Amino acid sequence: MLAASSRKHMACGPAWGGPAPVRVSMQHARTEMGHLALLLMAASGFAGLGYQIIWTQQFGLVLGHESAAVLAVVAAFFGGLSLGALALGRRIETSDKPLRWYAGCEALIGLWSLVLMAAMPAAGNAALALIGPDATPLWQWSVAFGASFVLLLPATAAMGATLPAMARVGTAGVAPLYAANTLGAVVGVLATAFWLIPDWGLTRSAGLCVALNLGCALLAGTVLQARPAPALGPRTSTRPLAMLALTGLLGIGYEVLAVRVLSQVAEDTVYTFALLLAVYLAGSALGATAFARWPRLRHTPRLLQALAVSTLLGMAALWGAEAIKQVLQPETLAAALATEALLAVAVFALPTLLMGALFCQLSADAAEAGIPFSRALGFNTLGAMLAAPIFGVALAPALGPKLALLLIAAGYLLILPAWRRPNWWLPATATVGLALLAPPLAFVDMPEGSHLLSYRDGAMAAVSVVEDEAGVARLRINNRQQEGSSATLLVDGRQALLPLLLHPEPQHALFLGLGSGITAGVAARFPGVQVDAVELLPEVIEASALFQPTLGDGPVPRVHAADARRFVRTAVQHYDVIVSDNFHPARSGSGALYTVEHFSAVRERLAPAGLFCQWLPLHQLDLDTLRSITAAFLQAFPDGAAVLASNSLDTPTVGLVGRAGGTRFKPDRPVPELARRFGLAGDFAVLGSFIADTAALRRFAGDAPLNTDDRPWVAYRAPRITYAPDSAPRDRLLALLGEVHVDTATLLTTPDASLAARLTAYTEARRGYLDLGRRTAPSADPAVMLARVGPSLLAVLQHSPDFQPAAEPLRRLAQALAPRDPATAQRLLSSLADIRPDLVAP
Repeated sequence: MLAASSRKHMACGPAWGGPAPVRVSMQHARTEMGHLALLLMAASGFAGLGYQIIWTQQFGLVLGHESAAVLAVVAAFFGGLSLGALALGRRIETSDKPLRWYAGCEALIGLWSLVLMAAMPAAGNAALALIGPDATPLWQWSVAFGASFVLLLPATAAMGATLPAMARVGTAGVAPLYAANTLGAVVGVLATAFWLIPDWGLTRSAGLCVALNLGCALLAGTVLQARPAPALGPRTSTRPLAMLALTGLLGIGYEVLAVRVLSQVAEDTVYTFALLLAVYLAGSALGATAFARWPRLRHTPRLLQALAVSTLLGMAALWGAEAIKQVLQPETLAAALATEALLAVAVFALPTLLMGALFCQLSADAAEAGIPFSRALGFNTLGAMLAAPIFGVALAPALGPKLALLLIAAGYLLILPAWRRPNWWLPATATVGLALLAPPLAFVDMPEGSHLLSYRDGAMAAVSVVEDEAGVARLRINNRQQEGSSATLLVDGRQALLPLLLHPEPQHALFLGLGSGITAGVAARFPGVQVDAVELLPEVIEASALFQPTLGDGPVPRVHAADARRFVRTAVQHYDVIVSDNFHPARSGSGALYTVEHFSAVRERLAPAGLFCQWLPLHQLDLDTLRSITAAFLQAFPDGAAVLASNSLDTPTVGLVGRAGGTRFKPDRPVPELARRFGLAGDFAVLGSFIADTAALRRFAGDAPLNTDDRPWVAYRAPRITYAPDSAPRDRLLALLGEVHVDTATLLTTPDASLAARLTAYTEARRGYLDLGRRTAPSADPAVMLARVGPSLLAVLQHSPDFQPAAEPLRRLAQALAPRDPATAQRLLSSLADIRPDLVAP
């Protein structure tokens, strides 16, 4: 009877006896102690998930953002939890001093986290040296998992032992403790993402988690009391352990895959992941709470079948996620975040509620079989550890998210198959039917008349190439982020050629980010230059081959599938020119490419007198984010300046230019024919592209917060304009031009007053040209357009005859008018010839 009573106590709650007068005071003490135990478990959960988010970001900065590295850190975290529960849990459960164990575990977590704060830089450098610039996925996974597992092990093992320890200290059953711990984790996720890291940074946020751990250790020793160890009967079966491991595998596998699919619908920012994780954890906590309150949930076969059904319903929500978002059409930041939270609830709420209840039920089944709770927890987290590599790295790319998710539903059904029961065959039949008949879980925008050239599911993202009816191909990542187009050859080529033309004799160039491959491909055709390109996603490298016909035959860059930050730190080659693509700053991981530390590493990778250009998509970031990036850039390149890639108003791209020997340039350099084809025929097209000198950039940056590895301000600020744009790109461009200025004399290696004056007039003409474009409403009638822009464009050219972009629209208008009004067309061409004769000819 004692063993049965103890097992009941573990699964459902305490059972007390004793004289009635004593029971009242004891019940009051038990209630207070139980509340304290729950509070401590919640605080411990807050710290645990806070650490997970912080450590994942810190390891990503060092090990890289490839799927192998990211998922290796997640697996190492779960592996440490499992080892802690298995190695320490039973000793704690049988110890006569469980309070010391619990306090010691919490103290160890906090103290080891302090050690990590000091040791992380040196450990990161050692891991970088092991991985190298061109690691195979297997080698990178091995180093990333091994390094993170060993570094985190003292803390994660202690975390894995805290729940078995608290079960010996608190008066609540396992289910309430698990629920409190998980709810604390929910608060930790949201607080860390929305408050702590944006305002405090990674180190100070980790410091708060340390304080929570040490506080739990101190309070446990002063206000809690140990209770007798539960007596277990003889072990009768190991089946519960196998079921706990399998359900841990399937549960985290569902999370990995669902997050992967939702990234094609949601905005894929740091806030997206925080909301998805918070809903996942909240559902698990509510499931544990429901298990403690509702006896009908305590039925293992029923829970497994319900989980299979809920997985299928979650998949239905995934198929409908895009439609839900289109119906809601959020226009504010709060509404956009609420929409992503609603999508998370639709996909995760029911499955995770059942997962939480199932874990408690299987723990009770394990106790009935004579298995201690620590082993139940250890096997469950062991299965969770395997989920990331199995489902994230292997099955998602090989089978696609749909079939991988259906394997999870089938897995729940096959753990305890009930071949003769209709309620088992119904979800089983639905699973087979969806596998055969349902469309893939893929989201690709297909305009009318377009067709799909390529679609690849990868471990981190889905990459598609769609060609419209005009023959324009576009490459997108997760259907959200356009990474290149066959129609943007001119602008993409200029982003390669401008930095190369600013260097006196480039021989080796490195491009961070491949996209469609057009930018690096144009650079590879520059005479005498060898080009390396680095791309994070292998699927993007494959898709870039479809854009090769846009470039035609010619030399191609050598492409490395690697994380750009890690490649810069570990490569041996030094480069004359390094060009960094205009990465979307709000997308997960991209903000790390705009930090002081990364810019400093790029400077170290430059050859003597080497030049670095960081392109920035002004159509995807606001001016405050640009200020922060500029401030970070100036820390590494104090003499930095800024250029404009083209005169586009809809997709303006700004380049921050830094040079090891200072940003002064020699005019009258020979220009290859390749550059002329992209409108870069001489000094005015090249040096005239500057929009800000060093002094102007410093004034623009002002006291903006530095974007650093420790305080990733950009990653948390940039999503605001992604969720709720508050201005048009053209307005931001003109606002920027209104705040900066370029003293063209500071750009020249030798004084030349005449050239400097002409360059100044050129930059002023460009500003007037762009402002005219912003203010002018387009019309299909050339006569109307001539009336709207003709006099103003002629005034721009009179101010700077060197600013030839203003002549091009006038030539097109003259050509369009010639058939119906030849006199007006001739007068327009004569006006151009009066300003400068060569403006008449293109």
